[in-house]
Order: sequence, then C-alpha cells, then structure tokens
Amino acid sequence: MRPSTRGDGRRRPMTTVDAALRAGVATLAAVVLAVFVPIAVGVMPAAFFEYGCLASRAVGSEFGCYGFLWNTVTTGVFVGIAGPVIGMFLIHREMALIGETLAHTAFAGVALGTLFFGVSGWDVRLLLVAVLVAIVGALGVQALVDRTASHGDVPIAIVLTGSFAVGTLLIDLGGGFAFVDITGYLFGNISITDDRSVALMALLTAAVVGSVAVAYKPLLFITFDEEAARVARLNVSGYNGLLVVLTAVVVVGAMQILGVILVAAMLVVPAAAASLVLDGFGSALYGSVLVGVASVLSGIGLSWSYGLRPGATIVVVAIAIYLLAVVVGEG
Repeated sequence: MRPSTRGDGRRRPMTTVDAALRAGVATLAAVVLAVFVPIAVGVMPAAFFEYGCLASRAVGSEFGCYGFLWNTVTTGVFVGIAGPVIGMFLIHREMALIGETLAHTAFAGVALGTLFFGVSGWDVRLLLVAVLVAIVGALGVQALVDRTASHGDVPIAIVLTGSFAVGTLLIDLGGGFAFVDITGYLFGNISITDDRSVALMALLTAAVVGSVAVAYKPLLFITFDEEAARVARLNVSGYNGLLVVLTAVVVVGAMQILGVILVAAMLVVPAAAASLVLDGFGSALYGSVLVGVASVLSGIGLSWSYGLRPGATIVVVAIAIYLLAVVVGEG
C-alpha cells in the first residue's frame, strides 16, 4: 500500500498524475460554472433542456427530459464536490463519525420544522431549519470536546444518539408524517430537490469551497499537528469550529439525495479512496473531488436505469471505487 498523504508542508515535484488531477478538476470547475451554476440559479436557457432531452432520447432514455432529474444531478454534483473537500480534513483527524452525528442533528432540525408547521400552519423551509440546527449541533459538539475531559468520540456519540431521539419525539409531537415525507429525509429522495433546494445547495457549496480555500493552510497545519499549531498561536478552537460548521452545511445539502442514514459516506469514502492511491494531501484532495462527482453521477444514472434508491446506489458505487483503490494501493 502507498504511504498516507503527507502533511509535513514540504513541496513535492509535480508529477504527471498531479498534472492530470489538476486538469480534471479544472475541467470539472468549467462544467460546473457553465452548466450547473446556471441551472441552480435558474438562468439556464430553455433550449439547453430541450437539447438535453433530445440527446437522451437519441440514446434510448428519457433521463434528460425531466426537470427534477436535472435538479438531482445538479445537487449531486455540488455534494460530490463539497463532501470530499471537507472529508479530507475529517479522515486525517480521525473524525469520520462527525458527519453521521451532524446528519442526525439535521434530522432533528427537519423534525423541528415539521413541529413548527404543525403548530403554526406557517410554511417553513425545512432544509434551512436543518442547516441552522445542524450548525448549533456542530458548535455544541465542539464545545463539549473542548470543555470536557472525555475522549472526542464520547461527545460525538452523545450528540448522535440524543439528536436522533429528540427528532423522533418532535415528529411525534408535531405529527410530522402528515406534513412531509420523513422517509425521504432518512433514505434520500430525488423529489425533495426542488429549485429552491438546488439553489441552496449551490450557495452552501460556494461557502464551503470558498472557506476552505481561504483557510486552507491553517486547517492543514491543525489537521496534522494541532499542538504545534497552538504553539504557533493559531486560533485552533476557531478553526476547529469552522471545520465542524462546514461539515454541518455539507451534511444538510447531501441529506436531500443521500438521506440521514447514508450522508456520512460522501464525506468519508471518496476521501479515503483517493488517500489510498495518491501521495500528497493536495493531490488526494483533487482526486477525492473527482471520485465524489463520479460516484454521484454514476449512482444517479444507475438508480434511474434500474429503479433503485439514488442515495444507496451512490454510496455503493463510491465503496466499489474505494475497494478498487485498496487493490491498486496494495499492488
């Protein structure tokens, strides 16, 4: 197996693989800006969808003829980008379970939204409520880790189980099943990704990628040597808080198509696969984004073709890529 990605800060000579990864990410960025951002903000010309439908029919499929599928693909691409970007930091800090914890916290946010709707009758954006609750939960986890003598996984386990229990009670109190498809949030549902949800995911992804780009060096320093970062007078608690908040943001966005139960996979699996076969944190970061987007697009395509749940299909594809990386890494 190849050595794990190096975090000592020393530069490596650029290899052919590095150049290919950069070219792949640059191509992906161009496609995102040209296609998926206009779809997300609602400015893509109608002719694009007409030609997309014609192209789909030319290969014997109706995939490109449905607006909700374009929404699903667009949301999935943003998830495939943002999830691995955060996941690379999480797996190297041995915080893989934080995604699952915040997914359960976001579920409590959805439940809180249904309770508010049931009591007041006012329309609320459930995903927006979920974002706010997940951010509060993320900061709560970080505060427990900082202020207690427990190991880091103890507060995570407490928040994971507690938030799901609270969400379940809120659903019972608010009659949530009568107002929203709770199973869709648990297992993922392509019908959840309406126009406003896609726009929200685009905004969240921009916030995540932009924040990581600005704070990349401090986050990398803290990830590989937190004690040295403290000695260097970096605001370690602040950057740790930023990381968990960004994780919460990604989790809520990914929850739309992956569901609460599977959402952590998009944070962990692509990053783990890339780290097995690529040297250097930066190269593995680029590779993880490409793996994430490839998993999403392949999973959505297979789920449409065979009538499968998209979230589960995406995760299975990502795990298949990971297993292939294990074989290649041992070769």
